[in-house]
Amino acid sequence: QVQLVESGGGLVQAGGSLRLSCAGSGRTFRNVAMGWFRQAPGKEREFVAAMSQSGDNTIYAESVKGRFTMSRDNAKKMIYLQMNSLKPEDTAVYYCAVREGTYYIYAMYTKNYEYDSWGQGTQVTVSS
Repeated sequence: QVQLVESGGGLVQAGGSLRLSCAGSGRTFRNVAMGWFRQAPGKEREFVAAMSQSGDNTIYAESVKGRFTMSRDNAKKMIYLQMNSLKPEDTAVYYCAVREGTYYIYAMYTKNYEYDSWGQGTQVTVSS
């Protein structure tokens, strides 16, 4: 199983930017699909962004589309989430996740249960 550690969270004013990083260890990163999720207090964990194993395809939640950008560096075993134009409603704990053993390298996964490994999360707080 891949081990994941997120970093880069913090406190930022509305309209600001943050870049989250997710460092992987263990198995190769080349054969995994990846995702970012978030969980606000009192709410269920929700999908934010996903990238296919191939790296060619990405998909974003409507609430972050146009503001967030997901990327990956297989050689470094890193996943990134660039977050711009942050809003107070983006406040949450952000988690990265990977899915191993994808059968279709262009598929993207948006459901919690579709992922095998999760990081511990990093807190993002956006003040108004």
